[in-house]
Amino acid sequence: MPGREVKRVAVIGGGCSGLAAIKSCVDEGLQPVCYERTDQLGGLWNYTQHVREGQGCVMRSTVINTSKEMMCYSDFPIPQHYPNFMHNSQVWQYFQDYAKHFDLNQHITYNTEVLLVKPAPDFDDTGRWNLKVLDHKSDEESTETFDAVFVCTGHHAQKNEPSFPGLADFKGEVIHSHDYREPSRFMDKRMLIIGIGNSGGDMAVELSRQGQVFLSTRRGTWVLNRIGPKGLPGDIVLTRRTTNVLMNLLPMSVINYIAKGHLEQKLDHNLYGLAAEFPPLAQHPLSNEDLANRIICGKVKVKTDVKRFTATGVEFVDGTFEDNIDAVFLATGYRFGFPFMDKSVVDVKENRLPFYKYMFPPDQKHHTLAIIGCIQPLGAIMPIAELQCRLAARVFKGDVKLPSASEMWEDIQAKEAAMAKRYVKSPRHTIQVDYVSFMDELAELNGCKPDIVALFKKDPTLALQVFFGPCTPYQYRLTGPGQWQGARQAILTTMDRVRYPLATRPVPPPPGKFGLQRIVVWLVALVILWFLLQAIFA
Repeated sequence: MPGREVKRVAVIGGGCSGLAAIKSCVDEGLQPVCYERTDQLGGLWNYTQHVREGQGCVMRSTVINTSKEMMCYSDFPIPQHYPNFMHNSQVWQYFQDYAKHFDLNQHITYNTEVLLVKPAPDFDDTGRWNLKVLDHKSDEESTETFDAVFVCTGHHAQKNEPSFPGLADFKGEVIHSHDYREPSRFMDKRMLIIGIGNSGGDMAVELSRQGQVFLSTRRGTWVLNRIGPKGLPGDIVLTRRTTNVLMNLLPMSVINYIAKGHLEQKLDHNLYGLAAEFPPLAQHPLSNEDLANRIICGKVKVKTDVKRFTATGVEFVDGTFEDNIDAVFLATGYRFGFPFMDKSVVDVKENRLPFYKYMFPPDQKHHTLAIIGCIQPLGAIMPIAELQCRLAARVFKGDVKLPSASEMWEDIQAKEAAMAKRYVKSPRHTIQVDYVSFMDELAELNGCKPDIVALFKKDPTLALQVFFGPCTPYQYRLTGPGQWQGARQAILTTMDRVRYPLATRPVPPPPGKFGLQRIVVWLVALVILWFLLQAIFA
C-alpha cells in the first residue's frame, strides 16, 4: 500500500493454510495474530472423537490421498521415515513439527473465534479491518483492528445436506460424512451411502467391513489409484512439468482418451457399475484402491440415484428397492461460505468464489484481504495454499502490485469459462485448478517461478530434475523472494525419501542395465526436451 506500512495481520484459522500464513508474515517482517477457535492447531487434520459443528474433521482411519513429497511445505521436507501416504495422525504431527521448527505457536491465540470481519471506518484511506472476536474461555467479546487479514478457514465446514422425498419419515439414522468418525457401532448393519466422492468411497470401504453397503451415485465416477507404475506414488509419476506441457499442447479430447484407456485397463468401470457419463477429466476423480475389492466380494453394491425413502428402505431411480436399511450416510460434500465475513465484502453464492487467483476480491480499493486454500486441485492443496500465502504477504506489504480490477475480472471470467467447458456442472466444480499451471501462475506473480532455461545454463543436473522429475513444492524456493538454500538438495534427493520408508527388508539389488536400449531412450528424451523447450520459449 503506497505511503503506508502494513504491520499487524490477522490470520483466521490455525490449520495447514493458517500455519503457512503465519510463517509468510514472519518471513516478510509482518506481525501475525492467528485466531484458532479450537484448542489445537491442524484444522481438518486435528482428529477429535467428538463432532464439532462447523469444524471439519477427518475420519479416524483417514490416510491422505497425496504423497508426502507433493504435499509438504516448500522449505520443510517431511521426514524420510514417514510413509509416502500418511495416516491423519502423522499429517497432524507434521503440522505440529512445522509450527515448532519455525516457532509459530507464539502467534496463535487458541479458543478464540472470529465472529465478524468488516472494513474499518477508515478503510478507504487505510485498508484496515475490524475483527469482532469471542474468547471461548472467558466468553468475552472484543474488537481488534488489523492492517490486513488472511482467511484460512478452508471449505470443509458447512455441511451440504440435500433433501430427498420421504427422508423425514425414514426411521433409521441419517448421518452426514462430516459427523462420521469410525465404524464399530455399525456391525451387521445395512447401510446406504449417498455420494461417491473421496469421503463416500472411503466410508463405503470401511463400513463394508462391518456390514452391507449400498453406494448411490447420480453420474458415476472414475477411480484413480494412489499407487502408480512400479508401485510409486501416482502423483510423483504424473505431476511433472513434462506432463503439464503435453496437457497444454494436446486437445482435451485426446487427453481424456488416453486417461480413459489407462483407467479402464486397471478397472472396467462398466463391469463394476461405476461408469461415468462424462470423460475422466470432466470431474474430480475418486482416489481409492480398495473400492473394487469390496465391490467384487459383494460387500459394496453400487446403485443409481435415490428416488425416495420409506420408513425402512429406499427406492432408486432405476426402480430397484432396498429394505431394512439401518443408516443413511450423506457423503454430499460442503457448501463454501464465510459466515463471519461482512456480506459487502464476500458473499458466496452457488459455491462460486469470484476472486482473483481464488484469493483477492477484485473490486476492493485496498487488497488487504486474502482468502487462502479455497481451491480443488488434482493434487495437494497445502503447497498451493502456502504459495498463496507467500504471494498475499508481499501484496500486503506493497512489494507485489496486483493488476487492475478489470484485468482481474478478465482472469476470473476466463477461468470460469474454461472450467465450464471442461467440467460437469456441479457445486463441487467451482474451484478446480491444474496443480502445476496454477502454482506457476502464483509463482510468476510472486517472482519465484523457476526459470528452466536459466537453470539449464547454470545447473543442468538440477534443470533435468526440475523439468522431467516430480514438480515438488521445493521448486518454488530455488529463486526469488523466500529463496531457501536447501531447495536444490531437497529436489535432488526427492526419490531417496520416496524409497526410504519402503526399504524395510533388504533385497538383492537388480542387475545393472545400461545397454543400447537405455541409450536410445535417453536420446529420444533429449530430442523431446529440445522440441518442448522450443514450443515453450519460442
